[in-house]
Amino acid sequence: MPGTKSAGDPQGAVDLKLDLRSPPESAKKPQSKDSSLWNGSPSELPNLQKTKGITAFQTLVHLVKGNMGTGVLGLPLAVKNAGILMGPLSLLAIGFIACHCMHVLVRCAQRFCHRLNKPFLDYGDTVMHGLEASPSAWLREHAHWGRRMVSFFLVFTQLGFCCVYIVFLADNLKQVVEAVNSTTTNCHSNETVVLTPTMDSRLYMLTFLPFLVLLVLIRNLRVLSIFSMLANISMLVSLVIVAQYIAQEIPDPSRLPLIASWKTYSLFFGTAIFSFESIGVVLPLENKMTDTRRFPAILTLGMSIITALYIGVGVLGYLRFENDIKASITLNLPNCWLYQSVKLLYIAGILGTYALQFYVPAEIIIPLAISQVSKRWAPLLDLSIRVTMVCLTCALAILIPRLDLVLSLVGSVSSSALALIIPPLLEITTYYSEGMSPLTIAKDALISILGFVGFVVGTYQALDELMQPGHPATFSNSTIFVR
Repeated sequence: MPGTKSAGDPQGAVDLKLDLRSPPESAKKPQSKDSSLWNGSPSELPNLQKTKGITAFQTLVHLVKGNMGTGVLGLPLAVKNAGILMGPLSLLAIGFIACHCMHVLVRCAQRFCHRLNKPFLDYGDTVMHGLEASPSAWLREHAHWGRRMVSFFLVFTQLGFCCVYIVFLADNLKQVVEAVNSTTTNCHSNETVVLTPTMDSRLYMLTFLPFLVLLVLIRNLRVLSIFSMLANISMLVSLVIVAQYIAQEIPDPSRLPLIASWKTYSLFFGTAIFSFESIGVVLPLENKMTDTRRFPAILTLGMSIITALYIGVGVLGYLRFENDIKASITLNLPNCWLYQSVKLLYIAGILGTYALQFYVPAEIIIPLAISQVSKRWAPLLDLSIRVTMVCLTCALAILIPRLDLVLSLVGSVSSSALALIIPPLLEITTYYSEGMSPLTIAKDALISILGFVGFVVGTYQALDELMQPGHPATFSNSTIFVR
C-alpha cells in the first residue's frame, strides 16, 4: 500500500501518489487524481505540483525541505544523549547509511518498473514485488504481507508524528503564555524569568483538539497544500532565527562529555533516525523528475546538505545550552518578543502540517472501512473515523507528554524499519536470484542488524524512561529560567 514517509518532524506536504486500490488497477491509472498524495517522510514534505516534470534543482529543494520539521529541533538534546564527539560522528554515519538505503530502494524500484513495464512503483509495491522475486517459496506466497507491513509502519509513523506535534504545540504555547507578562524587547538580558503558572500542559493539548478536528475535515489536497506552503515559510523563518541565536556566545566545550552512557545513546538513535526519516519521498521525487538519470547525484547532494545541517544544529545547540538543553531547542530561547515569535511561528507551521501528516493514515484506513458499508453511511463513517483518529493522537500525547521520548519511540519503532531494516533486505530478495557478491550480502545484513538492534534497544529504553515514576513528565519540557 503506497503511503508517505515522514519526519519529523516531526516534516510539509507534497502532491505525490498514494494509490489505495489494487496493484493492477493502479498500474492502469497511475495518474489518477484520486490517487495523488504525498508520499513522504517523518519529516514534513514540500509541495509538488502536478507537472510534466521537475528540474534537478527543484528536486534538490524538495528533498532538503522535506526533511525540515520538528525532528531537527530535538537534535541538540540527541547530541547530549550521545556525547559531543559521538553525537556528530553518529549523525554522520546515520546520514550516510540512510542515504545508501535510499539509493537501494530507488534501484530496486527501477528494476521492477523495467521488469513489469510500470511507470511508477511506491514503497509498498516495491517491497511486495521484491518478496515475489525472492528464492523462498514461503516469501513469494506471502508477498502481499510486505505491502501491508509497509502500510502499517507508515500509519504508525504518521500518527506518531501527529502525537509529537500535539506535544510540541502544547509545550511551546504553555511557555509563551506563562512568560508573556515578563516578555521584553531586550533579547540580550540575562535576567531570570519567573514564569506565571497556568494550566497543565495536558489542558493545552485539549485546547488544540477542536482546531485539529476542523483541519482534518479538509479533504482537498490542493487546499491542504496552501497550509503546507505557509508551514514551510514559517518554519524556515523560525529556523533561521534560531540558528543565528545559537551561533552566538558558545561556551567552552571542554566540560562536555565526549561519549555519553549507552542508555542515553539509545535515545539518541531514535531521535536521530526520526529526523532522517525521509525515505518515502525519494521514489515520488524520482518519478517527478524530467531527467531521472540525474536523481542519484541529486539524492547524494541533498542528503549531504541535510546531514551537515543536522550536525551543525545539533552540535551548536548542545554547545550553546549544554546540560540545560530542552527537548525542543525553541524552549531554550530568551524571553523576548523576537524569540517568542519563533515559537508562535512554529506553532502556526505545525498546525498547518498536522492535517497534511494526518492525510496519509486517513487515506489508508478510511477507504478500507467505507468499503464495508453502504454509500448512505459512508460520509458519517468517514467523519467518525477522522474525529476518532484525532482524539486518539491527542489521548496518546496526553498519556506520553515527554516530547523527547515520543520522538525517540516513534523513530526507534517505525523509522528504523522503514529507513534501515527493510531496504537492505529488499536488495537481497530483489537481486539474490541474479547473483550477489558475499560482500554485498554481508553489508545488507549488517545494516539490517544494526537497524534491528536500534529498533529493540531504542524502543526498550524509551518505554523504560516513560514508565519511570520519578520523572514529572507533564512539565519535563518547560523552561524554568532563561540564561
